[in-house]
Amino acid sequence: MHYHNFGRTGRPVSNIGFGAWQIGGSWGSVSEEDGRAALNAALDAGINFIDTADVYGDGRSEKIIADVLASRGEKPFVATKAGRRLNPHTAEGYNRENLEGFIDRSLKNLKLEQLDLVQLHCPPTEAFYRPEVFEALDAIKAKGKIANYGVSVEKVEEALKAIEYPGVASVQIIYNIFRQRPASLFLPEAKRKNVAVIVRVPLASGLLSGKITRETEFDKEDHRNFNRSGEAFDVGETFAGVPFDIALDAVEEVREHVPGGESMAAFALRWILMNEAVTVAIPGARNAEQARGNARASDLPVIGADVMAAMEEIYRNRIAPHVHQRW
Repeated sequence: MHYHNFGRTGRPVSNIGFGAWQIGGSWGSVSEEDGRAALNAALDAGINFIDTADVYGDGRSEKIIADVLASRGEKPFVATKAGRRLNPHTAEGYNRENLEGFIDRSLKNLKLEQLDLVQLHCPPTEAFYRPEVFEALDAIKAKGKIANYGVSVEKVEEALKAIEYPGVASVQIIYNIFRQRPASLFLPEAKRKNVAVIVRVPLASGLLSGKITRETEFDKEDHRNFNRSGEAFDVGETFAGVPFDIALDAVEEVREHVPGGESMAAFALRWILMNEAVTVAIPGARNAEQARGNARASDLPVIGADVMAAMEEIYRNRIAPHVHQRW
């Protein structure tokens, strides 16, 4: 496992993290036992960065994390998110009173006195143009309830606007073989400003594991079943926004370039880590085996320039027309 500093916080984190959405909900049935096993396997493999949110299972994910860490006596870097509990979900709702209330709830769920990182959870674009939102976070940080704050975004525009605020320590964004736009402008700018970059949806909701087919059936509670057209939240969170059949065809082209003996999932994660601006990628895991497989990506060899060029060509020809200008 390889580690580097989480932006200007200076805190070392593993470049493969543990995305805890799956152990919370919206991915079909994942038992608490399997969720605990997955997290334990990740920690055993050297992962020390965990990303969750207060809405993952209405706090279930945060509570599982708290219990596992208490049983191990460990204190990895735990990042959570706040804001999606708002109803309606509006920019006006991102005020100090609401944010502090969400943070207090996460502190209780995680059994912590201070959160390592709280991230605005994909707020409306307008929120990024409201300095008072970030002033509220500064005030909460001054009270000691959070050590750092960042943002989780849908769009490159939002990411670039966020890092204009000096207090923003990190940006979480979708970046993978099927969502390459962040690399052209945002990632270099984040690196220049020493802002940590957390990459979510690194496997395009499992497409880049190479295990999904046209015959795959998803549980009714799995967002890959109920959010394909953005019925519940931004469609870009499901299969990275790529139409399902088009994505499956592109997956077969990617498969041709995966080195023998490597899983496509590990290859796809290693592709993300090829960009030096990326701090940590946060694949999810439904069980211990998946968690161990994700962790192995950290130690894979560098991907050759010819294969990187092939991934860019697949994106440009197959995927970009469907996603590039949307996010």
